[in-house]
Amino acid sequence: MASRRRKPDWLKMRPPSGQRFTEIKSTLRDRNLHTVCEEANCPNLGECWSGRDGPGTATFMLMGDRCSRGCNFCDVQTGGMEPLDPNEPANVAEAVAEIGLDYVVLTSVDRDDLADGGAAHFAETIREIKRCDPSILVEVLIPDFQGEPEQVRQIIEAEPDVIAHNVETVERLQWPVRDRRATYEQSLSVLKQVKRESDIYTKTSLMLGLGEYAHEIYQTLSDLKEIDVDIVTLGQYLQPSASHLDVFEYVHPDAFDTWERIAEDELGFLYCASGPMVRSSYKAGELFVDALVRDGKTVSEARAAAAAAE
Repeated sequence: MASRRRKPDWLKMRPPSGQRFTEIKSTLRDRNLHTVCEEANCPNLGECWSGRDGPGTATFMLMGDRCSRGCNFCDVQTGGMEPLDPNEPANVAEAVAEIGLDYVVLTSVDRDDLADGGAAHFAETIREIKRCDPSILVEVLIPDFQGEPEQVRQIIEAEPDVIAHNVETVERLQWPVRDRRATYEQSLSVLKQVKRESDIYTKTSLMLGLGEYAHEIYQTLSDLKEIDVDIVTLGQYLQPSASHLDVFEYVHPDAFDTWERIAEDELGFLYCASGPMVRSSYKAGELFVDALVRDGKTVSEARAAAAAAE
């Protein structure tokens, strides 16, 4: 089976370590907070938490560590969701201040069991962070909220700086890769609504190595550009366990480089992070700030705009 192939050298990684890693982990545990970095066994955890020129990027996972959906690529556990913690928004904001982050990524499990899918809780966390420090840039990676526009609108009205929602794979492979409740068109509709109702940057992510064809990747990128998505990331799918989808192919780094050039130079995305180890929130703060500069904005202008929105 494809999943039993030996991983190529370019997929080898070092386990996370160091004082900064230990400090962040301790802060999270003290406040009973979860990160998708840990829950989804992200291969870049140590690198992102260490950062390049500052505190780095940590992706907080809201609303618990159990999901109402069962996507066949994801290592987050399904079922057994607990009631929302009303203190979580404030706890996240306090953790952000203690760690010293100036760029925050928030994501969540799917909570289809809740009347609003957890949209209000998500929005309140954004607001709490901005209340603590309006200059902090906030990126949110949101569920599809079953395509309900009002729930997506709650996120928009909380005014994060980037709204991401992942299409995950090409249209043909949505099932069996994703839960049947997630569809390609539904995901596109979420991203399209954000652009229609705001000037917030939009972002999405694709996994490669699931059996997609090159023309399908190109079509997906074209579909995303047509609805004005700003940022796209591409990474290698890695099988979390024997019960998850097999890896169809280990895509060579040169192919990822090619897709990055196509996305940025040919299709005109603001930026594309593309590589075997790239994940949706990979170095999100560093790459976004670099992209702002290329887009003719300074970091201080972006932070001033974020503060003014409050």
